[in-house]
Amino acid sequence: MTSQPIQHLGKRLSRSLALLTMLGLGLVCVAVYWGSWLAVMQRQQESLKHKQQAVQHLLQEGRASHTPGVMLHMLSDFLTGHDELSLRITSSNGQLLFEQLRQPVDDKRSERRSFVIDLPAVQAEAPKQAVQVLLMLDRRPDDALLRQLAWILGIAAVSSSLLVSTASAFLVRRGLAPLHSLVEQTSQLGAQDLSRDWQKRLDDTDQPQELRPLIDQFNALLERLAVAYRQMEAFNADVAHELNTPLTTLISSCELALRKPRSAEELRDILASNLEDLQRMAGIVADMLFLSHADRGESARRIQVASIAALASEVIDYHEASLQEAGLQVQIEGDASAQVDARLLRRALSNLLGNATRYARSGSTIEVLIKEVPQKHRLHLSVRNHGQQIEAAHLPRLFDRFYRSDASRSQADRNHGLGLAIVSAIARMHGGEAFVTSDEQGITTIGISLAI
Repeated sequence: MTSQPIQHLGKRLSRSLALLTMLGLGLVCVAVYWGSWLAVMQRQQESLKHKQQAVQHLLQEGRASHTPGVMLHMLSDFLTGHDELSLRITSSNGQLLFEQLRQPVDDKRSERRSFVIDLPAVQAEAPKQAVQVLLMLDRRPDDALLRQLAWILGIAAVSSSLLVSTASAFLVRRGLAPLHSLVEQTSQLGAQDLSRDWQKRLDDTDQPQELRPLIDQFNALLERLAVAYRQMEAFNADVAHELNTPLTTLISSCELALRKPRSAEELRDILASNLEDLQRMAGIVADMLFLSHADRGESARRIQVASIAALASEVIDYHEASLQEAGLQVQIEGDASAQVDARLLRRALSNLLGNATRYARSGSTIEVLIKEVPQKHRLHLSVRNHGQQIEAAHLPRLFDRFYRSDASRSQADRNHGLGLAIVSAIARMHGGEAFVTSDEQGITTIGISLAI
């Protein structure tokens, strides 16, 4: 497969302007030459017409009052000062009556006009005499003038084209200077600018209006990349932190176990403890794999669920022990029937219920709210708990991976910070989104809105 050569924009513009200039000037020169040629041809015809009338008047008026010798002299005087004219007069029987030629009769570089003149009779009873007149106009001076004009126009067209082409190349280079400046700025941007200098963007100062939308779009793209880069760095740090703690614990436990001989019972307790950490690490890895699949656009496998409330009741039964331990009650409000991925919906509801159990005030009631909005083809599923208000600054990031509003990371051994991120991913897999509200009374509602 052959690749086409990449065209140079500046050279292409310069070449196009040069060709257009040559074409335009060429057309102008052709038009000027053609107009001049028409004017010369018209002037030659007008000149022959006037000379014909003069000869006709001279012959018809002079025949009656002058002798033939005087007539010949008058004709010679008529041609004096008109070096471009030739005149030949013959009688009707071919007899040459007058001839004054300045070029051969068969010379093609002449404009000629032949006509017949009826001369009046000298005597009353004599018949009229017809003579054949040939007028020739020498075109050589005009042809030389036209050739000179053609050379002048051609030289002017070529020299003007070269001058305009040179100026066009210079102007194109100047016009593309802002583009070269942008390329220079872009080449100086690197990954470090996304991680360290968040504000480093393309400078649109002194840039033309045509490039400013492109610069704005590029800067917006850089901003999105910077946000994604920061999230990726934070994600990597969180993953390292979450996996480092159980790995350190496992290594320390194994080292302690190997320092001295231990009984089978002691080794069984150590292995059981290590197994809990391994299961936690396996849970983190499984959750990360699930989020990775969701990020790649995996969709929910929908089936018809007759009662969302019945599905929620199953999840509540699964959390019954932890709810009793926390001294909490649960009630379900509303019901709906929808096509959803029941397995994913159970997982989302379980995460929401587990989150509410951790932060609800003991003795309060957790509400599972189910509401269908047929006009918008939406199903809202949320869990409401009564506890402490979540600060507004934390709400937008509550669904980020490994994000905890509690900076002390209390309960980090049981919650690794992926539960609400998974809830948000499940909402996206259903074509929906997650939402959260928390008011001053400490009522917090976290849920998902699904497209149905």
